[in-house]
Amino acid sequence: MPDIQELTNLQKAAVVVTSIGAENAAYVYKRLSDDDVEKLTYEISSLPYLEANIVDSTLNEFYELCLTQKVISEGGIEYARSILEKAYGVEQANKLMERVSKSMQTKAFEFVRKSDYKNLLAIIQNENPQTIALVLSYVKSEQASAVLQELPKEKRVEVVERIAKMESASPETIHSIEETLERKFAAVVSMDLTTVGGVNFVADILNKVDRGTEKHIFDELSSKDPALVEEIKKKMFVFEDILGLDSMSIQRFIRDVEAKDLAIAIKGSNAEVAAALYANMPQRMQESIQQEIEYLHNVRMRDVDEAQQRIVGIIRHLEEEGELVIGKGGEDEIIA
Repeated sequence: MPDIQELTNLQKAAVVVTSIGAENAAYVYKRLSDDDVEKLTYEISSLPYLEANIVDSTLNEFYELCLTQKVISEGGIEYARSILEKAYGVEQANKLMERVSKSMQTKAFEFVRKSDYKNLLAIIQNENPQTIALVLSYVKSEQASAVLQELPKEKRVEVVERIAKMESASPETIHSIEETLERKFAAVVSMDLTTVGGVNFVADILNKVDRGTEKHIFDELSSKDPALVEEIKKKMFVFEDILGLDSMSIQRFIRDVEAKDLAIAIKGSNAEVAAALYANMPQRMQESIQQEIEYLHNVRMRDVDEAQQRIVGIIRHLEEEGELVIGKGGEDEIIA
């Protein structure tokens, strides 16, 4: 028969829920995630027989933790410590404070961790470096790095320095900043921040149309705004641009392309592109594709365009997933 030290936190939660009655348990269940409900239900159904004193000790521990969190949130850290020391003694008070502080730390800025980094940037970019550093210490590393890249260079360095030197922050400070930012966040999210149109959007559209449409648009646009055409082309990736990919990237997207699409696309491509593709295929695959091409007769250009566009679509998808890099020049230089 287990004692209280042997019970896991999930088992203790199960003890509490079974002790508060079905109606109150249902109220708790409604506020849990599906995953937590599943875990808790399993623990409740698997609970061994427990002596009354073990149940009482578990409920007392739960009550003490609830009381600690309530006192901290209402009166602040020092007030909470003084109250708990008077009630439970210094040693027990320290244990309670430590456990609740860890719990509060994992929950701080939770609303930010679930948001897009652009929304996060919108609410903290004008804050002082110390506040930005504090918030970024609580978010996901991907969010923090994305925000850092968007900050002015001078502020970026100061924020990184403050994050590196940060040791602790009082719950009152965290709570105060969290409340302020949550109000700003609500205002930002309620605004329509959707990016509409733009050069990237046009490039994305033109990557999906047939070559004839693409050529016509560029020809017409060139007479009006040649600079804009060049800007759009820089953002685009066409089938012939495979020549600019490294061998690992070519090998990666070939794995996702259907053999028939590859054969039709190569049949309608120039010799350089065909050579680059063949050079990055296993020998058996190369022979199979070449054999399939030999049997392809009277292939329409429309079919070639569609096959090449599907391959371009796969390449663009893999780039979005970070599995290969399409070199477009500019700031993102790649060092091999």
